[in-house]
Amino acid sequence: MLSPARRLLKRFHPEAIPWPGCLVYDAVSGTEVFRLQYELLAKDLARHRTTGSVLDVGTGPGRLLLALHREAPALQLTGVDSSSPMVDAARRHVADVGLASVIDLKEGNASDLPFPDASFDMVVSTGSIHHWKEPTRALYEAHRVLKEGGDALMYDLVSDTPPSVLKDAGRRFGRLRVLLLWLHGFEEPFYTRQDFSLLARPTPFCEGETRFVGMFFCLAMKKGKKD
Repeated sequence: MLSPARRLLKRFHPEAIPWPGCLVYDAVSGTEVFRLQYELLAKDLARHRTTGSVLDVGTGPGRLLLALHREAPALQLTGVDSSSPMVDAARRHVADVGLASVIDLKEGNASDLPFPDASFDMVVSTGSIHHWKEPTRALYEAHRVLKEGGDALMYDLVSDTPPSVLKDAGRRFGRLRVLLLWLHGFEEPFYTRQDFSLLARPTPFCEGETRFVGMFFCLAMKKGKKD
């Protein structure tokens, strides 16, 4: 469970980043450390799938989708975000590189995804799950829109990143950049590794595997045939 302080922070923390906060987030997500991290995540996702359909929940300014398209251009990509200004920013970035007809972007909430059952081969989320007011319901929704045998991969920063991961990320991204990213955790209601891992238990996924991909902790789940 989240600590009392983290629960209080989560209660008042907005699920949809409002304007002008989206302007700040858009700018920060375009910095070198985030660009390199998105490239790492895109490579990790491509190890699971290079064809089929992918939904990015909480896509923000759409930078993961752009990195994923570069890594696996055959994927059919869709992004959804509950913040209208964020969706507008993502559409601008996608249009700037000529992918407006390739990457689909919609406004919608993680707890009530605007898609039919069994629509996607993979559902992903990056840096968004700690914003969700109803994470259990959101994971039910991710399970619902997944096809049988599909993968759900949730990535986020955690509040108890091991020193070894920070050290490795420092070598990869630069120590100052990693320090600033780590300090960011004190103003956000991030989960601990254990709490993040337990999010799958009350959902149809039941359990998942965890690992670090750069600075981000990943909870990888699968929609099995018996579900």
